[in-house]
Amino acid sequence: MPRVNPEILVWARETAGLSLEKAAQKLQFRDTRRATAVDKLTALEAGREVPTRPVLVRMAQQYRRPLLTFYLSQPPERGEMPPLGDARYAGLRTMPRVNPEILVWARETAGLSLEKAAPKLQFRDTRRATAVDKLTALEAGWEAPTRPVLVRMAQQYRRPLLTFYLSQPPERGERGEDFRTLPAGHSAADDALLDALVRDVRARQSMVRAVLEDIEEAIPLDFIGSHRMADGPAAVLASLRTLLDVDLAEYRKQRTPTAAFGLLRASAENAGIFVLVKGNLGSHHTDIVDTDIFRGFAIADDVAPFVIINQHDARSSWSFTLLHELTHLILGQTGVSGARAENDIERFCDDIASEFLLPKEESKGLDFFGSESFEEIIENITQVSDEKKISRTMVAYKAWRGGAIESEMFNRLKSSFRNQWLREREERREQAREGVKRISPRVTRRFQLGPSLVDLVSRAMSSGELTTSKAAKVLGVKPGQVGSLVNAGQPPYEEDYAEPSRCERTD
Repeated sequence: MPRVNPEILVWARETAGLSLEKAAQKLQFRDTRRATAVDKLTALEAGREVPTRPVLVRMAQQYRRPLLTFYLSQPPERGEMPPLGDARYAGLRTMPRVNPEILVWARETAGLSLEKAAPKLQFRDTRRATAVDKLTALEAGWEAPTRPVLVRMAQQYRRPLLTFYLSQPPERGERGEDFRTLPAGHSAADDALLDALVRDVRARQSMVRAVLEDIEEAIPLDFIGSHRMADGPAAVLASLRTLLDVDLAEYRKQRTPTAAFGLLRASAENAGIFVLVKGNLGSHHTDIVDTDIFRGFAIADDVAPFVIINQHDARSSWSFTLLHELTHLILGQTGVSGARAENDIERFCDDIASEFLLPKEESKGLDFFGSESFEEIIENITQVSDEKKISRTMVAYKAWRGGAIESEMFNRLKSSFRNQWLREREERREQAREGVKRISPRVTRRFQLGPSLVDLVSRAMSSGELTTSKAAKVLGVKPGQVGSLVNAGQPPYEEDYAEPSRCERTD
């Protein structure tokens, strides 16, 4: 829809005989820490903010004006109301022309070639043109895409439909800082999947912040950005320990690494951080994002900070990744982390996470790397890993950073652990394909979302601040699935989600 002239908003309110104070109340604006209800309405009438369609619908109801009135180019003269079809309503019934550069950008950022995109968009070869020729004609601007074609593009390129009506391709930068060191074989398709996941998370995070503001729980968190790397590892680690207040002995008493992760997650969420476990676009049918491409993602928002853990990583690694991303939050850094820590900031965060889980005074005892065979070293590492509820790779990393082993041995161990984990992951997938009993999708979804997010949505819906459709967007589910997720009578998260211990340890 075209942009609304703010003068129309002022005219409509004043001709309805309403003051700013009365109108703001009728339009259901509420005071928050950031702005009063009147301030919000004033921002719309001054053109500093753009009214959403729901707001315009409420204005039409309260000001007793047809909705199309708000799309006039200028306020009508007194007593004059243009009939439908008047030229001043021009452009309201048709969408603007699509910039062909947007079509090229959307396809390329989805990691698709012309040859791969054409069949996905259901183009077919005919006598007059091939499927690729038809897509090329759209991208060159020789033909205009129909709405059904744009809908298919939105689905296949994983972009909102309105993206295709932008005047030009947006600048890149949704990921925040990119802390990763990527493997040599990574592809554009991998980056496209990651970008789609990040867009989804960012959209949901912004909605969560808005909900917190609406229910007056938008309290700034002073630990976000409270340190810099120059403060040194000891200061940052002390702040992390104070923030979580987790007893390491209690952490190690947990039955499984998943339960131990749950203890850390609960502490992080009690501090105001939303911790999600996610590795695809919402369904097991969608492509997964491998841990080489994305292991963790942090959004350092001071009201609604988010941490995303890749669900496809070994569960014994989840605690380490959570602590790594929490360190990014303390440093005030939004960005994506991968599996390889080869730059200063990633090694800094890895060192903080490993010291939290395996303090230096304990790691001094990791001296069993001398004369034993490679198999015996792995057996000893596994014993420490099981006892401490940490990944075997982290034990090896700690030994390497402490000088107990050389980098060549660390890389060999890391590769061995990963290969074993990949084999066992494939075994579990094969069992799932053969019909072995799987965890309930509802239980899985609740675990992935985390108690804090589910509880916030439940409270916001109970207070009337969040509709079912908006709740579905925040949770990343269909509206019909919201009820079962926010039901307060559901059992605990981690205990329900736990799998046999042999699937927990390997990494």
